[in-house]
Amino acid sequence: MQETRQRILEIIKMRGQATVNELTRELGLTAVTIRHHLDVLYRDGLIGPPQILRKAGPGRPQHVYRLAGETEELFPKKYDRLTDALLEELEARMSPEELDAVINGVAERMARQVSAEGDLGTRLGALLEFLNGLGYLATAQEEEGGYRIVVANCPYERVARRHGLPCKVDTRLIALVTGVEPERVQQIATGDEHCVYRLALPEG
Repeated sequence: MQETRQRILEIIKMRGQATVNELTRELGLTAVTIRHHLDVLYRDGLIGPPQILRKAGPGRPQHVYRLAGETEELFPKKYDRLTDALLEELEARMSPEELDAVINGVAERMARQVSAEGDLGTRLGALLEFLNGLGYLATAQEEEGGYRIVVANCPYERVARRHGLPCKVDTRLIALVTGVEPERVQQIATGDEHCVYRLALPEG
């Protein structure tokens, strides 16, 4: 994003709202320039429409600008650090059997969000729709003896590189939804370009 517009968003984020005059003083730019940037941000859906700021005294009312909901992803988020700390604590306090129970529980919760009925192809389609809603960029290809699932993006890559739990949750989720225990043959967390799972059709 253009640097000035990023700074405008940061100022509004910190203050909750800002007027053109406040942004002019903060950034050392003219009101015309500030309004131009605000128009662009509004057009892009990053700030809401200007709202009149009522003043008790005389003078022209000013307009205030606030962020729109779509801006949250523009600011730093460190979910991976919190998740990393939580997993470290779980691994320190729990036995392998207890960790497996947690993994199964998480996978089962996720699987309940997938409407998976019918044959393997139908269940696989529902799984891909669910995974791609989370940003996995997953596809499936039919191959001799079954299917191959290819995941181009790991939403939890930073955490998965330090802990095996997210990968185990994915494997368990695939098994629960498809009814087939997957064989993982590639893994992003270990340096591969994709995560790849093979699903072997049951005999008969």
